[in-house]
Amino acid sequence: MQVPLFTGFPGFIAQQIMNELIEQRKVKEMYALVLPSQMEHAQTIADSMMSQQKEVNIYLVEGDITKPHLNIDVNLLEKIQQDINTVWHLAAIYDLAVPKEAAVTVNVQGTAMVNDFVKTLPNLRKYIYFSTAYVAGTREGLLREDELIRPESFKNFYEETKFDAEVLVEELKEDLPVTIIRPGIVRGHSKTGSTIKFDGPYFFINMIDRLKFLPFIPFVGKSKAYINVVPIDYVVKSVVYLSEKEEADGKTIHLTDPSSHPVKEVYRHMVAQITGKQPKGRVPLTLAKVGLNSKLLRKTLGVEKETLDYLTWSAQFDTTVANSLLKDSEIRCEDFIESLPTMLAFYELHKKDKQYHVVIE
Repeated sequence: MQVPLFTGFPGFIAQQIMNELIEQRKVKEMYALVLPSQMEHAQTIADSMMSQQKEVNIYLVEGDITKPHLNIDVNLLEKIQQDINTVWHLAAIYDLAVPKEAAVTVNVQGTAMVNDFVKTLPNLRKYIYFSTAYVAGTREGLLREDELIRPESFKNFYEETKFDAEVLVEELKEDLPVTIIRPGIVRGHSKTGSTIKFDGPYFFINMIDRLKFLPFIPFVGKSKAYINVVPIDYVVKSVVYLSEKEEADGKTIHLTDPSSHPVKEVYRHMVAQITGKQPKGRVPLTLAKVGLNSKLLRKTLGVEKETLDYLTWSAQFDTTVANSLLKDSEIRCEDFIESLPTMLAFYELHKKDKQYHVVIE
């Protein structure tokens, strides 16, 4: 039975993993580290989760991953250290437009502090760290799970700081039961479309939806690249399954789409399903980048300019380790294009609700 500590709650992925652990009856009590500013919101969500499964207790612990001992109250620290046997480290700044200083503080320094905390746990059975497949930066070609090679450059500070943080976690593998998870771009649930934030591929949906009044919508740039987007349910079911497998200790695992689609095809399907028309013509990528230097245009279209860097990035993610570890499960990654209608239906239902949208700067 897991007694986990989560960082990153009440974030979407942490919520979903906690719910899955509850549904699979793998927990009776859980701890979640929460920033003081998020405590009220986190308590509301935790209360809702516990009301549906009354035999499970969720203990919210005020703290901060960027501080020693995670800034946990000294009167609680020893009990927590004795109780927990699994650590799920998901807390990070995921924004592609994040400034460097903030990204370093949370993603790198925060991970260093969590690593130090994990070393103090006498009953640790598993340390699961959420990295990203995009630690590869600008490296192209086939990217393997057992590689952690610093690229010549990164597309943004999110990628760079997640690389630096993964290096720190990698160093623990010799001494601790560490599993590193590298998801692709995470989207909503493949069956329901449910999500709590319209980011990643939703930026293109924002743009298409806001331009659908035009007689036609052009392609952006000319790309032969593939986009790797995975539904949240695939990620959640996979990591819960892997959290119970000793064979995952010491492994880095790509939870990416093994059958990803070309960017051009995904975009074409998005335009067709949102507008009822096929895209026509093409805006040069350089012109699109210049245009998105305008904050007004970014906010009008609902697009972060860093998103464009992924349109021409040509890389494929090897999933040999993931395939091997998941082969005896029934867990499969749903096809992005086939499940696009549910994603768009959820978006259409909630697109006017500001809480779902990323604040564009």
